[in-house]
Amino acid sequence: MKKTLSNKNNLKVLYEDNHVIIVNKRAGDIVQGDKTGDKPLSDVVKEYIAEKYNKPGNVYLGVVHRLDRPTTGIVVFARTSKALPRLNKLFAQKDAKKTYWAVVKNEPPKSKDTLIHWLKKNPKNNKSYPHNKEVKDSKKAILHYELIKKLNSYFLLEINLETGRHHQIRTQLASIGCPIKGDLKYGFDRSNKDASIHLHARYLAFEHPVKKEPLFIEAPLPNDALWEACL
Repeated sequence: MKKTLSNKNNLKVLYEDNHVIIVNKRAGDIVQGDKTGDKPLSDVVKEYIAEKYNKPGNVYLGVVHRLDRPTTGIVVFARTSKALPRLNKLFAQKDAKKTYWAVVKNEPPKSKDTLIHWLKKNPKNNKSYPHNKEVKDSKKAILHYELIKKLNSYFLLEINLETGRHHQIRTQLASIGCPIKGDLKYGFDRSNKDASIHLHARYLAFEHPVKKEPLFIEAPLPNDALWEACL
């Protein structure tokens, strides 16, 4: 998996200005440091900024949100302390419209639907479990999906999130019999060779935290035959 990890030379920057930098995350990257001790994407972005703009000393970078390690696509970072709380508020208040693409094993029961569950996280196995009604320590999860393409052996879904819960898309799609390709944790029968799953943060629309202009970001799909068949 290490061969796919980002470094400052292969970083895929989708947008940058003085306040915001948005990158296309590779499978395998962790957004922020964790117990693995692997170099996080946030450090890679700091190195990129330091080199590009010849910045000595510590580079400021705020982590706004995260993507699961095997997931690819759009990740937003704040470059200034002015932008970070505004971006945090924007994401917390659901003012950032996030759209994902997922390649799943089975055709969903409906071509278009809204899924509502209460998800409960088990920290021991780092997995979330869906419930049809509220249970202790659960959080309400809502997503909207639409079948947008039928492939030879798979199905491409477009997903819009109303909430941002732990492993939400993975859990909720698995609950309707549609595990994401490569996602062993949630019921797919085999892993992808690069340890990715076919879940991609494809589009993001939000208002720039400082300039107050609308931004629309599109992340190119990973370079593999199945993703290419989705276009």
